[in-house]
This record gives sequence, C-alpha cells and structure tokens, in this order.
Amino acid sequence: QLQLVESGGGLVQPGGSLRLACITSTSILDYYDIGWFRRAPGKSREGVSCISNDDGSTKYSDSVKGRFTISRDIAKNSVYLQMNSLRPEDTALYYCAGTKWPRYVWPDALGMEVWGEGTQVTVSS
Repeated sequence: QLQLVESGGGLVQPGGSLRLACITSTSILDYYDIGWFRRAPGKSREGVSCISNDDGSTKYSDSVKGRFTISRDIAKNSVYLQMNSLRPEDTALYYCAGTKWPRYVWPDALGMEVWGEGTQVTVSS
C-alpha cells in the first residue's frame, strides 16, 4: 500500500529554517513525481515544490524560489524540503504528494494520486 508520511513541521521565528521530510512506504522511485503542497487558513492549496524521479529535475513556486530546496534520498525512501528565510506568510499545513503518472504537470494537485496527512508549519515571533 502506497503511503506518504510527513514530519519536521513546527513553530519557528521569521527568518528561521525548518526541514520537512516525506517518507514513502515503498521506494520513492515508485512515483514519477513527488511534490510539496501547502494550505494556509482561508486560502486555496498551493504547489510549493516538486522533484521528478525520472531525471531529478526540480520546480518551485515563485513565492518560495531561492528560499526553499527540495531534495531526495533514494536509499532512505525520503524527499525533503529545506525551508530557509521563513516568513509569516509561509505558515500553512504542508503536504507531501506523489504521482505515478508520467504526464503529470506540476502544480496540478488533482494529478497527484497519493497524499500524506500533512505537517503544520507556523512562522511567528
């Protein structure tokens, strides 16, 4: 059974850093793409970043480009999201999601087939 479990969320001050982890129940190579999405209170779900297991290419939303970095560790069945220079507007529930569809187009959330339950990130002084 395919499952994704996120961890690493928490409370951090503006300007601080957090590293989120997404662990898959099977090999991350079972997915074509794995991405991070977030939903802030009162806002729609937003695609944050995505990594392709086909060629390792990465994508970022304009709001996090230059501050967040997505990476993967195939041996550990894990995908990470390093978040630096965090801002209050980054406060949200962060989800990891994966798809086996090779024609997936990021940041289409509907194309993701497996979702984790999310980890809360709160940026506040």
